[in-house]
Amino acid sequence: MRTPIKAEDNLPFGDVEIRTALAEDIPWIVSLDEKTTGQAKLQYWQELFAHFQQSRGVGRAFLVAEQQGRVVGFITGEVRAFEFGSEPCGWVFALNVDPEIRVHNVGTRLFETLCETFRQAGVEKVRTMLNRDNHLVLSFFRSLGMMAGPFIQLEKDLD
Repeated sequence: MRTPIKAEDNLPFGDVEIRTALAEDIPWIVSLDEKTTGQAKLQYWQELFAHFQQSRGVGRAFLVAEQQGRVVGFITGEVRAFEFGSEPCGWVFALNVDPEIRVHNVGTRLFETLCETFRQAGVEKVRTMLNRDNHLVLSFFRSLGMMAGPFIQLEKDLD
């Protein structure tokens, strides 16, 4: 794996390429995820990548943002249909951008690229779920026009 981005690298932000994730991107993805969650989840990301590779098709994408040979962001999502009475819609499962280069439209470009995948699959709505205390991510999605939807998430501890 190549060196992660540091603030002192002073990289230009216009040369970010959005592309389909490759197996060799997994260490970058794990590293970016660990930076923001504090947990290294190699097996999780390997399994999710394998799932997307095995069932490639319309309405599904695992994308990365690459800049000068470095993965600086990623997004995953797919069209899901009829769960909980929902019409088919796109779901964003994960989105992450290196904290060193946030506010340079990398997350927006990833999101818009994924939304185009959903449009091509014939859906007209995109959804995601996040922790209500994650104000940064909530503000990001709201800045893209997302708002509370018609569903309420419920849970119960299994002791």
